[in-house]
Amino acid sequence: MRHTPHFLLADVAEVKRLIRKNPWATLVSHTAAGNVASHYPVMLEDGPADEISIVSHVGRPDEVAHGLGSGEVLVIIQGPHGYVSPSWYPDGDLVPTWNHVTAHLWGTPEILSPEENYAVLEALVDQFEQRVPRPRSLRMDEELTRRIARGTVGLRLRVARFDARAKLSQNKPADVVARITDELEADGPYANAALAGEMRRLHGG
Repeated sequence: MRHTPHFLLADVAEVKRLIRKNPWATLVSHTAAGNVASHYPVMLEDGPADEISIVSHVGRPDEVAHGLGSGEVLVIIQGPHGYVSPSWYPDGDLVPTWNHVTAHLWGTPEILSPEENYAVLEALVDQFEQRVPRPRSLRMDEELTRRIARGTVGLRLRVARFDARAKLSQNKPADVVARITDELEADGPYANAALAGEMRRLHGG
């Protein structure tokens, strides 16, 4: 990620919040065959406040393609992001930008046992289903869902290090920040309520 110290996101609690709110992740491995990328949902595990551990699964044969367990992988978490038009800046400012909240997480995955994997799949489904009116659960037909689960491989990633950025116009004066946030919340072509929410959370207001 570009070296931008003034946008650095170093607070572990904030990175955990980013993962919780944006669980669709990109998994990248460097293998003998080249770089391999896949996309899967991840879930945070409970643990010490200063540590990040995530669990997920891949569909077979992605575990082979990635060589999971044999080396370090990169997991990319992409939060809200969007275009910022220079028309939202004072007259004479002509250069646009792209605001975003992003985290890169590195670690060596641990392959889960079939029982652990099923527990993770069950918890993952429950996490998303709790928001719908009539939630469903893998427990409703455990024989069927355990059979389907055999087509997946579970993993745990204890994050060894991370590099995260919250680029939210911190380099702009307060009145410009307010204008950008208002435009993101309006009904224009680059409206982005989620990104505006991140800006208000950071800057206040």
